[in-house]
Amino acid sequence: MDCPTEEGQIRRALEGFPEVRGLRFDLPARALDIDAPPAAWEPVIAAINGIGFKTETLSAPPPAEDTAKAQRTELTRLVAALLVAIAAELVDFFAPDMLAWKVVGMAVAAGAIWLSGLAVFRKGLSAIVRRDLNINALMSVAVAGAFVIGQWPEAAMVMALYSLAELIEARSVERARNAITGLLALSPPQVEVRQADGTWTSADAKTVAVGATARVKPGERFALDGRVTAGQGAVDQSPVTGESIPIDKAPGDDVFAGTINQSGALEFEVTKPASDTVLARIIHAVEAAQGQRAPTQRFVDKFAAIYTPAVFVLALAVAVGTPFIMGWPWLTAVYKALVLLVIACPCALVISTPVTVVSGLAAAARRGILIKGGVYLEEARKLKVVALDKTGTLTEGKPRLVAQAALSQSLPEAEVLRIAKSLASRSDHPVSKAVSNGLDGEELAVEDFGADMGRGVHGTIHGRKYILGNHRWVHERGLCSAELEARLEEHEAQGHTLSLLADSERVLGLFAVADTVKETSRQAVADLKTLGIRSIMLTGDNPSTAKAIAGQVGIDDVQANLLPEDKLKVISELGQTQQTGMVGDGVNDSPSLAAASVGFSMGGAGTDTAKEAADVLIMNDDLRKVPETIRLSKRTHAILWQNIVLALGIKAVFFVLAVFGSATMWMAVFADMGASLLVVFNGLRLLKSTR
Repeated sequence: MDCPTEEGQIRRALEGFPEVRGLRFDLPARALDIDAPPAAWEPVIAAINGIGFKTETLSAPPPAEDTAKAQRTELTRLVAALLVAIAAELVDFFAPDMLAWKVVGMAVAAGAIWLSGLAVFRKGLSAIVRRDLNINALMSVAVAGAFVIGQWPEAAMVMALYSLAELIEARSVERARNAITGLLALSPPQVEVRQADGTWTSADAKTVAVGATARVKPGERFALDGRVTAGQGAVDQSPVTGESIPIDKAPGDDVFAGTINQSGALEFEVTKPASDTVLARIIHAVEAAQGQRAPTQRFVDKFAAIYTPAVFVLALAVAVGTPFIMGWPWLTAVYKALVLLVIACPCALVISTPVTVVSGLAAAARRGILIKGGVYLEEARKLKVVALDKTGTLTEGKPRLVAQAALSQSLPEAEVLRIAKSLASRSDHPVSKAVSNGLDGEELAVEDFGADMGRGVHGTIHGRKYILGNHRWVHERGLCSAELEARLEEHEAQGHTLSLLADSERVLGLFAVADTVKETSRQAVADLKTLGIRSIMLTGDNPSTAKAIAGQVGIDDVQANLLPEDKLKVISELGQTQQTGMVGDGVNDSPSLAAASVGFSMGGAGTDTAKEAADVLIMNDDLRKVPETIRLSKRTHAILWQNIVLALGIKAVFFVLAVFGSATMWMAVFADMGASLLVVFNGLRLLKSTR
């Protein structure tokens, strides 16, 4: 098993086994991990053996060094076969035209075929018995036929070149598959853990329990996910989130396995076991995505299933019919038919899609975009409208103090701010927290503190009673003048939530809190417009706040005061006429994310429910990743069709040459395997893509 075509044969052979829950192929190691109960193993292995593969049960995945050694051995054997095939060509070209030398040449050619083609013949004969005209069947018939009609040097060279190209092709495909699993190496196997007596000991990361305290020094990588408990420093999160700029970390901030501590020793509490880190889940998700057939891939597989038998029939017609119709010699007709069989091999066509899709998935994951399948990678390019949640998606999701003003001449401004901070700091309401965090200065002692639900808080400071409450509460107390009302309306029109500090006689201070727009949101909306995609905001917030935020980011279409079922209804209605995307982060967005053609969830800030419902996770909560995903989808689609056109175009040219020109089997092999390698390398270009 060394190419996607053979992987597909095994998948089809096991389709009838409901007990098989999953398959994971390791082509370079020629290993297959089958998720199935023990009772199913015997019939599963028999099914694999039945299609011409020899099986050996492994107790564990082969070590990397064993895989590398096996690959070197395989390469050495095939290079030896190629040298022997060259020797057969030299014998045919230089040796005298004598029977003895012909026998020697045939023996040398047979040796080359034996070194390079035993596995091909074994699988080919099995395929012919099953009437499955796959690549091994075609190559077996072509090589055997060439040998029989006296073209033994060419038969040997064809088999050696074919097998060598197959190995190169398999290695190239695996490069795309390993682009993400290589991230595992970013997570160090050892981590320093604090013991009960306060000392630090190096331990295997896999054995560290959740809740343990670990330490990472400057320049080291985090081995586990956690939350910082001590220290401050900058962390390079690019391996996980795709962010190029290091992020400052302080107590309370989350850190991820595989990221790099750039400055300052950090202690953190382990929050996930090694098997469930963000990095491990990224790898698992991409591996699962690789197993899904993208739409273009399904189309190509169906096309190849018709194309190969059709060309086989054409080759048979050339061999049998042209001597009668066109008067060709029988050997010439048979030879041309054998050349057609080699050209007919569907390798380039079949391989053109999976390597491109896997490269696209890997390229996305490297940028902090986790796409859950090739189908979503392809569907993203079709989006015509993208609906965006407001809180946590377009905005930070954390209220901040954006404006403040002392309104009384009876108290100094500094005193007004200290009183407001003292009252706000004793409340756990998000607005009060934003006011408290946004004000500097020492807190004052507060007596008789209390909270009025839906209004605000009150307390006594220096023997005087104060309230810190919303507009409605202050209005009810009759403290709002016409001038103040006009000022409050200006703030509310901008989407600000207001807290007013007042005593029994007058309003002393005004504090405006708002959920600020992310710096990336404006650019993301502009990028979507450039791509010809309409943006629409769906939010449960009030219309004035929603319109204010929409105006800041450049969205014209706003629907506010929506419940989760209302958002779902909007997405469903839009989806009836056009491909619709949804971007959200909360539990209330989950139904809409699931209903959209492609659902995008914020991977950092998003809830677990939203992450499960979404098709694409944005690991660093950067909304610009949405248009970036769409651009990658368009690029992937373009390369997919470039590969299909290349594969079929090259074959079409050589079909004509084979029938009406002078194409040889050598040329056919180079055409087939050359096309295969060309589409592989073209697909791998996505790994280097920067946009």
